[in-house]
Amino acid sequence: MSPQSAPAVEISPPVTRTSTGRVPELEDPLNHYVYHPLAFRLAKLLQPTGMSPNAVSGVSGALVCIAAVLYTGVAWPVGALAGFGCHLLWHVADGADGDLARLTGKASPIGEFVDGAADYLSHIFMYLLLAAMLDDGPIGVWAWPLAVFAGLSRIVQANHTETQRRQYLWRAYGVPWLRTQRDSGKSVFTEQSWFSCNSARIMRAYLMLGEQMAPYSAPLDQALQAAVQERRQPEARALVRASSRRSLLLQKGLGANPRTILLGLSMIAGTPLWFFLVEAVALNGVLVASIARNNAVERRLLATLLEARAR
Repeated sequence: MSPQSAPAVEISPPVTRTSTGRVPELEDPLNHYVYHPLAFRLAKLLQPTGMSPNAVSGVSGALVCIAAVLYTGVAWPVGALAGFGCHLLWHVADGADGDLARLTGKASPIGEFVDGAADYLSHIFMYLLLAAMLDDGPIGVWAWPLAVFAGLSRIVQANHTETQRRQYLWRAYGVPWLRTQRDSGKSVFTEQSWFSCNSARIMRAYLMLGEQMAPYSAPLDQALQAAVQERRQPEARALVRASSRRSLLLQKGLGANPRTILLGLSMIAGTPLWFFLVEAVALNGVLVASIARNNAVERRLLATLLEARAR
């Protein structure tokens, strides 16, 4: 049975959560102790105002754009420090939209898409301004191909990290996401407008990119679906959690938190050049290692589940 034709299955709730409702093994120290507690408090403050989670996503994107303007349009060191601070605030707003969606019962695949689109579009704007700034420096027009390569690297790295995180939440805890909506045969975008059609194409491309980096993902999901149907769901989910610990560590290294700090330090040093170089070289090395580790874990999980089913 293909993932597209798999029937819907009742999902058991997560076994453990942090105080902000998140799964602890996906939390790095900054998220656990700083960003997510602040995001949850912000969401609680916004809950009675009637502000929508998508509006909060828009605010988070605006914070990235403001940070970009401060970084590139205000004289050093004030611009570097103010831009860094504004970029750090983005992490709080970026977590608050999801918290507000859960608190108000408005969590949905389309909200997940809007959140991701706001992040990607705002950071594209930031990279354009950083490249223009670097163009005025010693490397001249070479700033543009470097910025484009770094930006494309970020897209691939973020796609790998985010799809694997959401895939883990689905497999280990039953938290649905864009791919489960697609595989169930439901459409995220019900209107046949120009925006909806193009957004659906972007969503499909996003999912396809993640699948290209994880060739064992679809067969593993089929094996997990079979385990659920055979009433082996708790054992299968425990196996996923136990097998994924090391791969989750590598994925955290590609997350937004270290990237924001790298950019802030680079701008405090006076140029975005070091950030682009680290993103294009070092973080791509981490990406290769993370893909290899994840594929090895998924291959072993698949073999174990198939062997258990054959017995």
